[in-house]
Amino acid sequence: MALYLDSAIVSEAEIASKMGWVKGITTNPTLLAKSNEPPEITLKKLAKLTNGPLYYQLITSDFDRMVAEGRKANKIIGEQTVLKIPATSLGFEVVACLSPEITCSVTAIYSAAQAAVAREAGAKIAIAYVNRATRLLGNGIALIRDMASVLQTSNVEILAASIKSPQEAAASLQAGADHLTLPLAMLQAMTTHELSEKTVEDFNQNGIGLKF
Repeated sequence: MALYLDSAIVSEAEIASKMGWVKGITTNPTLLAKSNEPPEITLKKLAKLTNGPLYYQLITSDFDRMVAEGRKANKIIGEQTVLKIPATSLGFEVVACLSPEITCSVTAIYSAAQAAVAREAGAKIAIAYVNRATRLLGNGIALIRDMASVLQTSNVEILAASIKSPQEAAASLQAGADHLTLPLAMLQAMTTHELSEKTVEDFNQNGIGLKF
């Protein structure tokens, strides 16, 4: 299991890097638009701030340009590249073309059938938007569970995105997600619980430790 930062803001990536337990970065066109630098510069900076994968989502919309865009992203990012390719008929064709040379994920999956096609096309990661699926389909956690059932005998891993609470994050993992990608604030929220804070306070008030 890995937890990723979902952001293209370099300052947020710096904070996540210092945490020591955030294992990669996912981006998308909307997140890259929030950076005040060109995507090429942002991606290079982000790649230096993680030892793990850096996800880049294709934004072009015809086969040749998508393939060219994917190869350009790989040239910029290097071996850390994971392409995010949309779960469309055209997207699956691009995955089948690029997956032998670049690690590919399929993003915006909303059915177990799409997850099966992603597997057959050569994708290594299937991405589902959990909270968005709940809003649009009624149950994003059930979507993760259905995808996990279809993919259980394959080497395709599930990345859960669009997570709006620590509880939703845990539920996604319990349903079969292999990885989560979260905004910085959500990563930080996952580290805290009021009872943990109170327990530590009780120990510190009533106990002793090493003097230095």
